[in-house]
Amino acid sequence: MSATLIGFIVYLVLVMVAGVITYRMTKTQEDFLLAGRKLNVWVATFSERASGESAWLLLGLPAAAATVGLVETWTALGCVTGIALAWWFVADGLRRETEALDALTLPEYFARRFGAHANAIRFVATAIIIFFYSFYLAAQFNGAGTVLRQTFDIPTFWGIVIGAVIIVLYTMMGGFIAVAWTDVVQAVIMIGTLVILPAVGLYELAQRDPSGLQAVGATTTSWTGGATGLAAFAAIVSGLSWGFGYAGQPHTITRFMAIGDPKTIRVGRRVAVAWAVPAFGGSLVIGLVGARLYDVGSLADAEQLMPMMALDLLPSWLAGIFISGAVAAMMSTADSQLLVGTSAFAEDVCRRSLGWELTPAQLVALSRFVTLLLGLGGFLLAVTSGELIFALVSYAWSGLGSSFGPAVLFTLHWRRTTGPGVLAGMLTGALVTVTWSNLPINALVHARLVSFILACVAIVIVSRWTQSEPDSAGGR
Repeated sequence: MSATLIGFIVYLVLVMVAGVITYRMTKTQEDFLLAGRKLNVWVATFSERASGESAWLLLGLPAAAATVGLVETWTALGCVTGIALAWWFVADGLRRETEALDALTLPEYFARRFGAHANAIRFVATAIIIFFYSFYLAAQFNGAGTVLRQTFDIPTFWGIVIGAVIIVLYTMMGGFIAVAWTDVVQAVIMIGTLVILPAVGLYELAQRDPSGLQAVGATTTSWTGGATGLAAFAAIVSGLSWGFGYAGQPHTITRFMAIGDPKTIRVGRRVAVAWAVPAFGGSLVIGLVGARLYDVGSLADAEQLMPMMALDLLPSWLAGIFISGAVAAMMSTADSQLLVGTSAFAEDVCRRSLGWELTPAQLVALSRFVTLLLGLGGFLLAVTSGELIFALVSYAWSGLGSSFGPAVLFTLHWRRTTGPGVLAGMLTGALVTVTWSNLPINALVHARLVSFILACVAIVIVSRWTQSEPDSAGGR
């Protein structure tokens, strides 16, 4: 058995052990969904960062950088900016208000803020979450298949099976507690991968070709992907628009809700940005350096770049750890998404809207069953979809970010927001994403930007139109 495989197996065993240990700690629905709102800020921050980034950061973004070049710098800059803004403008307010309203989920927060429209908000929010998370989960499972095929020559189908089974099992067992603590390990492995592997890659490139990145080519090293004029501006804005999504990703902003002491959020802000800057920079360098070291003719080939570099440039035991980092990125996002999808259905629909009377033990059992079903749905989409990781994540990120980001920001910072306004914003963000993504103009002006802006417009217009409603003051 190779050292690479041993390192990978040790990591998977540790993850499963965490699930078993935290199984005994999960006794109530609040434990399963928010770890009892008692998370240390460091744990919550590392968990937010690990769940916020995924197979996309380890595989998708390096692939995009390898194939189109420095234009992807705008994507990285947009993401880092979005992370900072979410921590500054969402974290503290959402943590305090969800506790005051005793809301365990994002849909329930909106429902309690705008009580007259509670059931409509719950159903619409849950439908949006489950729809877009199916694509997001498929991307993570596809990432597992890609990594295991490249590393251990395991057929893609069985790689997807392995990743899906492990993620679903430990999420079912330990809920949020298991997810948060395994995220800490995963975030550390991810940042190690994204700092050390690029440094080794740069050293290797300097040894092989002293001219380094200068020889990559005009298009690859262009900050606009070789485009000029309006197309160049659109390329920059498209990359920066990734930042809009961070205020509305339920699986990341849930971490804000779980922080034990709201006063420690200022520490979390600094830690989150300190993690994000080298992580996104390293991801770009992996792509740019990998394009010079290896022949990656297409985006599909380039999505195997990170494990290829690790196996080629690092000792086998270290490559095993860093390849675990890629799987960690997928797991930390997929488990969080499973948990959010579970909470939306079990807590918001079954318990709140349908009024099912369940004991705490029965509610946790229902949540675990829903987790299994959602995992199965993501698995089926993963094995039947031909989409690449980058495309799947981009689509889901746009839909979730535009559906919930404007709703969260306006609810926290504009007192005139109404329930119908929030509903209009969520529906607009989701529907514009679905339609715009299938139009040719999406290649010039991405749905991430258009859907977010139109969702904001919808909230303002409908809120002003419905100011006279009883809940127009937002429940304050």
